[in-house]
Amino acid sequence: MSTTVAYLGPPGTFSQEAAVNHFGENCEQVPCSTIDDVFACVQAGNAEVGVVPIENSTEGAVNNSQDCLADSSLLIVGEEVVSIEHHLLVPSDCEDMNITAIASHPQSLAQCRKWLKSHYREAELIECRSNADAASRVDADKGIAAIAGAMAADEYNLKIAQRSIQDQDHNSTRFIILGEQETTASGNDKTSVLIYTANKPGALFRILEPFENLGISLTKIDSRPSKKEAWEYVFFIDFEGHRHDEPVQELFHRLEDCTEAVKVLGSYPVFKPQS
Repeated sequence: MSTTVAYLGPPGTFSQEAAVNHFGENCEQVPCSTIDDVFACVQAGNAEVGVVPIENSTEGAVNNSQDCLADSSLLIVGEEVVSIEHHLLVPSDCEDMNITAIASHPQSLAQCRKWLKSHYREAELIECRSNADAASRVDADKGIAAIAGAMAADEYNLKIAQRSIQDQDHNSTRFIILGEQETTASGNDKTSVLIYTANKPGALFRILEPFENLGISLTKIDSRPSKKEAWEYVFFIDFEGHRHDEPVQELFHRLEDCTEAVKVLGSYPVFKPQS
């Protein structure tokens, strides 16, 4: 039986590409309007798993996904990394379009910032919920083009006017797979946690010291406002190992003495690029 996958839609997004890459073309796909809706769809049992972006190599963390992880009971059960190529899309039958506005997701606009400044400094930038949403708004009469991927071009019958306009050649986005059941150790795993600390000097140092002492490698650390008190932050940390590995169990024990709380967001296999 195929897996039912909720993803940030509509069809044609990089989130859909991540879902297909991870679960295969035969997976049953459920497009959702927002990242919050992806979480809600899985929690309601309308999909077995969800796929949302968590960070981009150029623009950093996707804050909406982090905030949902903080509030949700869902676990991260996998990850997928997609190489992001942004294209300028116009109507397929358009030969010489006067582009006065360009639509895309805010992250995509940011990833093409230098290109846009160089080529379309005067164009209005329209922020959309997704690249596919932007592609659906392309209109020659209104002068609206879009920045999106090749999948969106195919989905909405658009023409690629300019290829690979992202500012960084190595541009990629990491997506997380959301589920309700934790994964077993694979031997090459990563664990994501959310750590709450007291608002005191040296709080971050006290968090990191147990990692150093136990020789556990961090792969990511990020902070977000806790939304409980002004200027209070929580830390999102990814590190090597599975939550049930003995060194990680000892890490959690030591963190009890220097944190307010630790929320395990999930342990899951490290992404392996297809050869």
